[in-house]
Amino acid sequence: MQSKFMTYVAKIKQDINEISVDELAAKLTQKEAFTLIDVREQSEWDKGSLPTAVHSSRGVLEGQIEKITQDSNGEIVLFCAGGARSALAARNLQEMGYTNVRSLAGGYGAWVKAQN
Repeated sequence: MQSKFMTYVAKIKQDINEISVDELAAKLTQKEAFTLIDVREQSEWDKGSLPTAVHSSRGVLEGQIEKITQDSNGEIVLFCAGGARSALAARNLQEMGYTNVRSLAGGYGAWVKAQN
């Protein structure tokens, strides 16, 4: 049986856009202009992150987003460990008026797995 939290995340994912590891890797390789934000906790960030990512923990992202980017129409890609926290964050940023927000499907874990 799926937990209430994961049921809620699945519902949220219907309202947001996700990006695959392969799509993100291509964007990084092509040096496309977008903002990549790691919403994991500091202790997770300290163990490693994705190239070009900035850190803003899930709990403070909404308060820091305007310091990270002033372009509410620019592309933002969020990621966490497995894709749940970044999905919730993506929805919140959309509700704040950010129009081009995506969450990395599978999160950092999927990225690491794809690199091996």
